[in-house]
Amino acid sequence: MSTIPSGSFDPAKTPGLFRLVFPSVMLPMFMAVSDQTIVASALPAMAASLGDVERVSWVVVAYLVAATIAAPLYGYLGDVFGRRRLMFFALGLFMGASALCALAPSVLWLAAARVLQGFGGGGLMSLSQALIGEVVPPRQRGHYQSYLATVATVSSVFGPVAGGFLTEHLGWKSIFLVNLPLGVVAILLVFRIQNRPGVRHEQWSFDTPGLLYFISFIAPVLIALEQLRHFDPNTAPQVIALFAVAIFALVLLLRRERVAAAPLLPMALLGQPIIWRANGLAACHGAALTSLVAFLPLYLRVVHGLSASQMGLMLLPVSIGIGVGSILTGRFVTRTGHTMIFPSFGLIGATAFLLIFTFFGAEMTMTQLMAVLSVSSLFMGTVMAVVQVTVQTAAGRKALGAAAGSIQFSRTVGAAFGTALLGSILFAAITLSDPEAPAIFARLIESGASALADLSPARKAAVSETIAFAFKLAFLLTPLFTGIGVILAWTNPSRRI
Repeated sequence: MSTIPSGSFDPAKTPGLFRLVFPSVMLPMFMAVSDQTIVASALPAMAASLGDVERVSWVVVAYLVAATIAAPLYGYLGDVFGRRRLMFFALGLFMGASALCALAPSVLWLAAARVLQGFGGGGLMSLSQALIGEVVPPRQRGHYQSYLATVATVSSVFGPVAGGFLTEHLGWKSIFLVNLPLGVVAILLVFRIQNRPGVRHEQWSFDTPGLLYFISFIAPVLIALEQLRHFDPNTAPQVIALFAVAIFALVLLLRRERVAAAPLLPMALLGQPIIWRANGLAACHGAALTSLVAFLPLYLRVVHGLSASQMGLMLLPVSIGIGVGSILTGRFVTRTGHTMIFPSFGLIGATAFLLIFTFFGAEMTMTQLMAVLSVSSLFMGTVMAVVQVTVQTAAGRKALGAAAGSIQFSRTVGAAFGTALLGSILFAAITLSDPEAPAIFARLIESGASALADLSPARKAAVSETIAFAFKLAFLLTPLFTGIGVILAWTNPSRRI
């Protein structure tokens, strides 16, 4: 079996380089990202089968928390022990946990298995990014990172569609069992990457206190953000307590990482303006894109009355726009060497079109809506490939894993924060405007416009206006996130490689 060369090379003299490199990292990335969202469509079936409806959301949260913790950890360990070796471990853990998920007799078992699956999935995401940086020279990385960014984005949109199809035809357990044959193929593909040992110093020791502080920080934050999505005043003390624990753990973490001989988090890297601005840009991009994708189906169902198949069709422009934007940006980076200029202008366009969608989307036809979403997604495709190339180039080979892990961590935290905040604003605005509106909103999701049939014309108009205004208020966050991204892109010192 041919292997990917680990040294420097001239791509023009290496036929089939893309065929060797890309599939080996594409499939692990696809598996990890799609499993973040594939369970969304299967949650009702899981609740019906396993019971414990009030805890079924932990199936989603458990994976997100574990994957967020795992991303920088694998980056850190990959620099020390070698990335291909850890990729095999992450794939094995992911597959084993998927089997445990399919065997789950209860929601608590399933949530625990999803934690293990998240620890594998977080590794697949960060290691895929780092392996590109390891085997591809800086000038060519933009090309490969653009395709990887496309895979990540399309996977997140593809997840709910695939989950719904598999659950309907084969049962909810099939969404986990499908990872087993895919994992076998992924392992065979990773064998094609030549093993490259890590850089381990004689005095190296694992940063156990740093890991414990890190978990104590990130887990309460993500759990608190999930609680905020439900906007239940009764949970306010729990949310405040979780944030207090997180802040205390963050203080301890920062103190530890400044003095640790081998810190878990690359504090020296994150202190560089190039890298912390790129990480901030990744967080803003994740917040804007993920929150848009998460709530766009609800918006289309409730405001425009679309069916499930029509909603799936309307998500295609987002996937296609991101994909085309990422691929074009990667090609331009490879040809010109310019980097931050693309998201600097691209996010201005994304912000403008997201504002158009927010204020005028309710009055648009489906064709107009698809056009606006396509263009805004095209502009948002200018970000992630540039961010990865910028950070990996600034970090250098010895810290490639830590750099890739930091980007994946930032994007995941941004996605969780943005989605939770948008959901909190949406449901708070609906509840505060009309106490009866949340129940009507739930019926609209279940049965569409027919849920309003029994209401008087005046009441129907009032409820529709309340819900449309709540969505408008919530979706204003997306151009806010991209607007902050514009500032971070324009002020990043790195302009070319």
